[in-house]
Amino acid sequence: MELRPIKALWGMAGTYDEQLARAAEAGYAGIEAPLPPLPEEQSFKEALERHKLAFIAQVCTEGDHLASFEKQVDRAAAFKPLFIVAQSARDSMTETEQDHFYEGALAVEQKIGIAVGHETHRSRAMFTPWTTARLLKQFPDLSISADFSHWVNVCESHLDNHENELALAMKRTIHIHGRVGFPQGPQVPHPAAPEYKAELALFTKWWQQIFVDQAMKGKAEATFTAEFGPPGYMPTEPFTNKPVADLWEVNQWMTDYISAKFAEWFNVKTK
Repeated sequence: MELRPIKALWGMAGTYDEQLARAAEAGYAGIEAPLPPLPEEQSFKEALERHKLAFIAQVCTEGDHLASFEKQVDRAAAFKPLFIVAQSARDSMTETEQDHFYEGALAVEQKIGIAVGHETHRSRAMFTPWTTARLLKQFPDLSISADFSHWVNVCESHLDNHENELALAMKRTIHIHGRVGFPQGPQVPHPAAPEYKAELALFTKWWQQIFVDQAMKGKAEATFTAEFGPPGYMPTEPFTNKPVADLWEVNQWMTDYISAKFAEWFNVKTK
C-alpha cells in the first residue's frame, strides 16, 4: 500500500491555479476542497488537469439535509473525485431523522458510484464516538472520514473509555483528516510542540491502525489530508489576532511526519 498525501486548500490564499500550483510543486498527489463557485468551475477543472492533481470533494449539508446532500453530490460527481467527504446531518436530529438521512445518502452514493466518507465533525450527526457507532452498526455500508480531533474535544478526554467505538470507526474509515486535537480544543497550536507530545503519539497510533486495517482489506493506496486550519481554529495572540504558527508550515510538518511514519510502518515509498 502507498500513501497519497492530499493538500487541503482551507486557509490558502491566491487563485485556484496559484493554490494548485503550490500544492503540486510541494509534491502532493491531490487537493481537498469544497466545490468551486459555479463561475469558476471550468477553470478549477482545468487547473486540476494542468497540475495533474487528484480531487477530494467536500460537501456540507444544510436545510433539507438529504436534498442538499443529493444536489451537492450530483454536482461533485462531475469533477470525477477520488471520493467525497461529507459533513452530513446534524447533532440535533433525532435518531429517526438521522436514520432517514443516512438511508437516503447511501442510496445516492450507490447511484453515483463514488464513495462517500461522512466526517466525524462537531455539530454533525457523527460528533461523538457513540453516535457514530450507532450509525455504523445500523448501516453496514456507511463509511467515514476520520477526524478524531473533534471527538477528543467534544468528549474532553483522550477517548480512553471509547476503545470499542474507535475500533469500529477505524475499520470503516476511507480517509483521514490529519489534525491533532486536545481535550480543550480541536487543534493544537503545533503538532511538533513538546507540550502536545502525548496527543501526537495518541493520534499517530490511531492513524496507524486505520492504515493497517486498510492494508488488510487489500487497498493499494491510502489518503491523508493534514487539515490544520486558519484562525479561529489556529490559536492567535491576544489583541493582535496574530496566528501562533504558520499554517502552511504546520500542515507541511504534519504531512512529512506521517509520510515518514507510513514508510517506516509499511516499508514502502510515499507519493
